Amino acid sequence: MQNASEPSNIVDLSQRLDPSSPRGGELLNAVRGIATRRLQLCLGNLFEQVDDALFDLAEKAENNAAQMHYFDGMREVRKRRPLVERSFLAQVSRNLDDFAGKGPSAGHAPVAPPNGPTELSLVADNELEESLAITSMIGKNETRLARDLFAVNQRLSVICGGMKIDDAGNPLGPAALSQSFRQSVRELSADMRVKLIIYKLFDRYVLATLDELYQEINAELIRAGVLPQLRHEVRRGQAATDASPTGTVASAAVSDDPTADAAESEAATELLHTLRSLFQARRAHPNVPLSAMSHGPLPTANELIGALSVLQNQAATVPAPGIANRGTLDLTQEVLHLKEQLLSQLGALRGERPGQVATIDEDTIDLVGMLFEFILEDRNLPAQMQVMLARLQIPYLKAAILDRKLFAHRQHPARRLLDGLADAAKGWSTESDRDGRLLDTVKSIVERLLQEFDDDLGIFERLCAELQSFQDTTGRRAELAEQRVAESTRGREKLEQARRRAAREILTRIDGHTLPPLIHGVLSRAWANYLVLTILRQGEESHDYKDALRFVNDFIASTKPARDDEARRTLRQILPGIERSLRRGLANVAFQDNDIERLLAQLHDYYRQQLGEVAAPATPPDALAEPVALPIPDSVQPLATSAEELDEEEDGAIEMTPEASAELQLVGELRPGTWLEFTSRNETPERAKLSWISPMSGRYLFVNRRGLKVADYSPHELARALAAGQVQVLDSSALFDRAMDAIVGRLSQSADDRPTDTE
Repeated sequence: MQNASEPSNIVDLSQRLDPSSPRGGELLNAVRGIATRRLQLCLGNLFEQVDDALFDLAEKAENNAAQMHYFDGMREVRKRRPLVERSFLAQVSRNLDDFAGKGPSAGHAPVAPPNGPTELSLVADNELEESLAITSMIGKNETRLARDLFAVNQRLSVICGGMKIDDAGNPLGPAALSQSFRQSVRELSADMRVKLIIYKLFDRYVLATLDELYQEINAELIRAGVLPQLRHEVRRGQAATDASPTGTVASAAVSDDPTADAAESEAATELLHTLRSLFQARRAHPNVPLSAMSHGPLPTANELIGALSVLQNQAATVPAPGIANRGTLDLTQEVLHLKEQLLSQLGALRGERPGQVATIDEDTIDLVGMLFEFILEDRNLPAQMQVMLARLQIPYLKAAILDRKLFAHRQHPARRLLDGLADAAKGWSTESDRDGRLLDTVKSIVERLLQEFDDDLGIFERLCAELQSFQDTTGRRAELAEQRVAESTRGREKLEQARRRAAREILTRIDGHTLPPLIHGVLSRAWANYLVLTILRQGEESHDYKDALRFVNDFIASTKPARDDEARRTLRQILPGIERSLRRGLANVAFQDNDIERLLAQLHDYYRQQLGEVAAPATPPDALAEPVALPIPDSVQPLATSAEELDEEEDGAIEMTPEASAELQLVGELRPGTWLEFTSRNETPERAKLSWISPMSGRYLFVNRRGLKVADYSPHELARALAAGQVQVLDSSALFDRAMDAIVGRLSQSADDRPTDTE
């Protein structure tokens, strides 16, 4: 028996509905009613805000002319608002009618935004500005509304005969609604600045509320039994998947972070908008126009690609300029020369030389030129690598014309390839690449792009994979070498720390005592070495280490004059322990048996004199003055002669000159993985990566790209080297990001330096 709460007319999903059928038409009419009611309300809210927004801008206008544009816009909107509203709602209704009437072919009925390179290259500046605003709104809202819009797409697919419906083909999607509003706004004769404000308000008061519209439509269709169990699972970058004949949705991966994706997309669009505005401002005060006159139709994107391919083939046959000629390259002149070559080649292909290219294409040419100008000035790149990468200007210009998103999206394959090449090149030096493998790899990638890249952007992805494979292979070898260097350095530091600890213990105990050369020599050399090795092997908390320190106390005490029977008795009691400790300790540090016996013989003679058993000689024999020395590692030096001297030795490592104090903060901010360039007098600069910071001494270890040690600095030594210009820190950010920041800064500075209209 059917539950009363269940819909009485469940849609049979095994039989798709025909939109012309009574049931399909009924459902579409319900959708139409919901959309008309909500959109009319939202549109009213939009126009209620136009006056306030334009009035605020008029008050802030930079001059009277701009102010009048806004006031004229206010009057125009008030007068023609009813016409715009009727036009918009009528266009939405027509889209729904077309959608219902054309069947499966109607999935893409609404007018799509002009996003192809050919179309963009042919529109006027104002229309391009308008297109960018529309495209930005669409992309942002399609991402934000992915969940609800996906469900609407799938349910409309079922009630409209099973045709595939994506975001662009949905008559109520952000794309269709934005294009409908664009058509309606053409009823206004207002300035483009006014229209752009209206588009922003449309985004805020209409598109921003579409989630409520979609939720109401989904709820209505669910009540009608259309895909009540639909799950939302969308691939990254994909607005919808196909609905299966049974009404279930194919499983797909959910985006890792749709919020982050939307933020990056919005930032990318904002960057392109900023660049377009800066280039437009620059064109208002041109230095060197592309051409004074235009002849014939503007070149299409296909014509540009064809002409660039010819120039690319010519460049592939020309060897790269030598390092000595790098300083003669003037990229500004090179870009102008490239434009002239391009126009000449276009003339050869079409039989008539055009006078200019479309504004957006000229901006792209300039932008790519500025990118490669940055590469030739980037101190992060060695000179050899700068010259090699500069040969990629034409392939990257082709890629930018084929896909305008190259400059906006960090994950674009062409952008990742250039970033990867620059990152690999950053650590290159002649010394670290003796076999030339890295240089040959970069050269091979450059040559392949010049020779093989036609119009298939997939080559960038393939070359990215090859470069990554090379980096992984060489990186594993370098990592092993780097680990060995770090372990070796760590071992030396432990030895040095143990040496200082042993020295401190012995010198503290000697302080205030005048010891015979024999006793002092044993403590400062042989026994100091035993203390060092005991610390390294067993630690300072071990029983053997504490016994070794007690021996130092007893050995020093044994030098006190034994002038009475009690003192002599005490001395005789401690001498056997001293001898046992010496035999065991010296044997542990590889003292030869005959050397131990010689040393003990000297000590026996000394103690017999102390006990008064033999008279002390007037002049000590050489054997007593120069005791047997223990061969010790080079890193363990004889002890300082006093505790004060040890303090001076330690304090000397942290002396700081005033001129280097500013760099000390920079040193403290360095992290492993940062690359630096070291320049010594009369030597070739060497690049090295910060590999390890010692937790014991704080010293900084640097290795080259093969993992071999290049330098080892204390923080203060490194700060002094930075202050002296012997070391430079290389930027760790990606090449493309740094280039884009520099280009925007340069264009902004140029705009600020130009005289204003009122000056």
